[in-house]
Amino acid sequence: MKNTSPLSPELLVPKMGDYLVEKGLITQNQLVLALQEQEQFRSREEKTPLLGKILVEKGFITQENLDRAIAEQILQYQNALQEANQKLEQRVKERTAELEKALEQLHSLNELKSNLVANISHELRTPLTHLTGYLDLLLSGDLGPLNPQQRAALEVIQRSSERLAQLIEDLILFSVSEKNQIYLNIRPVNAFELLSSVYQRNSPKAIERQINFHFEPPESTLLVAADQEKVSWVLMQLVDNAIKFTPPAGKVHLFTERDEGFLKIQVSDTGIGIPADRIEQIFEPFVQLDGSSTRKAGGTGLGLALARRIIEAHGSVIHVHSEESKGSTFSFALKIVSG
Repeated sequence: MKNTSPLSPELLVPKMGDYLVEKGLITQNQLVLALQEQEQFRSREEKTPLLGKILVEKGFITQENLDRAIAEQILQYQNALQEANQKLEQRVKERTAELEKALEQLHSLNELKSNLVANISHELRTPLTHLTGYLDLLLSGDLGPLNPQQRAALEVIQRSSERLAQLIEDLILFSVSEKNQIYLNIRPVNAFELLSSVYQRNSPKAIERQINFHFEPPESTLLVAADQEKVSWVLMQLVDNAIKFTPPAGKVHLFTERDEGFLKIQVSDTGIGIPADRIEQIFEPFVQLDGSSTRKAGGTGLGLALARRIIEAHGSVIHVHSEESKGSTFSFALKIVSG
């Protein structure tokens, strides 16, 4: 038969017997006798009465004193709980204040870092401009004839200066994006012309590295809403990475597909791939999967971080699908406005 008797307050109070002894309401011997009787009920597998009930039945304590002691102890527990909650609340407030201060310091450091990167990058522009100007004069023959060895050496310097100029521009763009100051000139852009330009500019590099670079152009009249210069920069980064991390005789594929009013632009390769647990890391600034001093692929590790910010500024997202030793596919979608 189901027990429907009301819940006794004594159940809420642990070690009730010790408390009664401590308060002088019963003796230690009386507590021992009551506990022994309670154990006898338990050993006979009978319903075991509460300790307080046994004490009352034996006349060791009145029901009134027992109830008062239970109420006092419950009140003590309530007070202790309230005090603990107050201490916890105060600690939470202190930790919140500490975290807010740390966040403010981190924001200041990020601001300082962005300003430092921007200032250094701008300062590097001036001497680099002088360097490239004189290189152009030398290579054009305006400063005198060159023998083949001299021309070859200057062409190497010129390629290095172009690379350095690109790195400086990346740093400046990064410092701007860190301040959430990516300004977009959104307008209708011909997708065919946009992607064709990226394909043509990367084809020589693919040929040099013996990469099969395949391009499937979209319709020639298709227009998408985009900042042409910045989306072109993103695609250059994606294609450059695909070529860079694909071994000779591998394939890089630049193609598109329509998806409910959007044009999905995709760059796939048969390169080294990315470990699943490290895909998110490739979008962190200054991070490269191979961070060793002997890495084969150069760069600042800013390309994908900036690419993500630019595409997100367009209201889109860069998606990545990759398998180690099989290759990767990067894709994002732009809204179709005509075609």
